[in-house]
Amino acid sequence: MKRQNQSSVVEFILLGFSNFPELQEQLFGVFLVIYLVTLMGNAIIIVVISLDESLHVPMYLFLLNLSVVDLSFSAVIMPEMLVVLSTEKARISFVSCFAQMYFILLFGGTECFLLGAMAYDRFAAICHPLNYPMTMNKKVFLKLVMFSWVSGIMVATVQTTWVFSFPFCGPSEINHLFCETPPVLELACADTFLFEIYAFTGTILIVMVPFLLILLSYIRILYAILKMPSTTGRQKAFSTCASHLTSVTLFYGTANMTYLQPKSGYSPETKKLMSLAYTLLTPLLNPLIYSLRNSEMKRALMKLWRRKVFLHTV
Repeated sequence: MKRQNQSSVVEFILLGFSNFPELQEQLFGVFLVIYLVTLMGNAIIIVVISLDESLHVPMYLFLLNLSVVDLSFSAVIMPEMLVVLSTEKARISFVSCFAQMYFILLFGGTECFLLGAMAYDRFAAICHPLNYPMTMNKKVFLKLVMFSWVSGIMVATVQTTWVFSFPFCGPSEINHLFCETPPVLELACADTFLFEIYAFTGTILIVMVPFLLILLSYIRILYAILKMPSTTGRQKAFSTCASHLTSVTLFYGTANMTYLQPKSGYSPETKKLMSLAYTLLTPLLNPLIYSLRNSEMKRALMKLWRRKVFLHTV
């Protein structure tokens, strides 16, 4: 009977914060502003790095890829989230839910590995500066970037296909703001134990392992910074690494709490807030952290601005 009934679920209903309608109205305005700032901030980083040849080095090319991921991440989640917040019960088709989950996993998985690659880049630059041109040459950079994107695609393909291979025979209400794996899986009319084992193992490999490697890299980086004779050099190295570590902690911390939690670990509202932390705040903060705390990015932005002003006055 379950197999026959699964065809009746052709769409899902995203509940959002429907239990708090007055909160939804306020959040709509806040999230719209965050979305526009996120798009603008990441777009500026992409344009500045693309146009300024002096920034065509691994550190900034990694940042360019990160901005592409964050911009795409927001574009996949935020428009649908704004629809959810503007209506009492927003409907999303089966296919659209599949697509949204796929791209959330793709960009989320890619960001996990990109952040790891960026930590390795900083480790190589600070701890082994003389060997850095050989350690992080163009070939190594391209391999790390390709590995990050291909890994994200593989994670998304396997996990999304598996989730939507389960029968969905009702109810069809997803108590969440978007089609994320844990809340969608709760609606499956089948035994999902094997998938949950896979998902837990996958999360350890995709989230925890890169996170631990990043922490080890930064322990080595901190040790190398403390040995620097120049106070200015120490401050510059601390500034560069602090911005990356802030972003890493926010992203990995909230992602871990979302995907490694037991089913009954948190209330649905708490789960929504944790998901918002890494899907909403990380793409917003990355461009602010990297651009405002980085003198070379600020110089490149001012150079681009002066060029634009000059062209308009000529």
